[in-house]
Amino acid sequence: MINALEVPTSWRVVLADALAHPQMQALSAFLATEQTAGKILLPPVADRFNALQATPPTAVKVVILGQDPYPTPGHAHGLAFSVLPDVKPLPRSLQNIYKELLADTGIDNQHCGYLQPWAEQGVLLLNTVLSVAAGNAGSHQKRGWEYLTDCIIDSVNAQAQPVVFVLWGGHAQKKAARIDTHRHLLIQTAHPSPLSARHGFFGSKPFSKINAFLQKHGRSVIDWRV
Repeated sequence: MINALEVPTSWRVVLADALAHPQMQALSAFLATEQTAGKILLPPVADRFNALQATPPTAVKVVILGQDPYPTPGHAHGLAFSVLPDVKPLPRSLQNIYKELLADTGIDNQHCGYLQPWAEQGVLLLNTVLSVAAGNAGSHQKRGWEYLTDCIIDSVNAQAQPVVFVLWGGHAQKKAARIDTHRHLLIQTAHPSPLSARHGFFGSKPFSKINAFLQKHGRSVIDWRV
């Protein structure tokens, strides 16, 4: 179920209309049906809105959009692309993100896949869909989450401060039309998954581009180390 009280207070104010929308009611009904059928939903309910908890609306400097949570139990914890500190080996998409980070900035994060330090500096690690059935990637797409994440993107886009939007892969890039590129920086590349990373993700240098934009606009840069 989608309980508005699970959404952090700072975001609940911004998303009040969205959370009351009929699409959220339909999504709640769908998730309840999935649970009744005995399916394991990921991430755990308590972690579902971790991205919003870690990065309040006024703190957002960067939005990195993923697709949906990792479908492997024990991996997803509510931050796009992130895993808990003890998860080894790292998911292959995250391994590729780290390969590009190393090539771009010289920072080697392969020891740990926990991206909470990024989130706490203003990087909203948001998936376009916030839940998935274990072992079934993409199983909760087109059930209502996209409406909510559209509203999240709209709220960040409306902010006066310049923000960097990073859209990795086709699902994330569907949000591109919502972003005012006169005020914000839009970075779009292939998804870092093994299937697509060699088709435009590697060599895209997103991390240095993000920090160059933030510095240009008088915002503090991101320390990409974890």
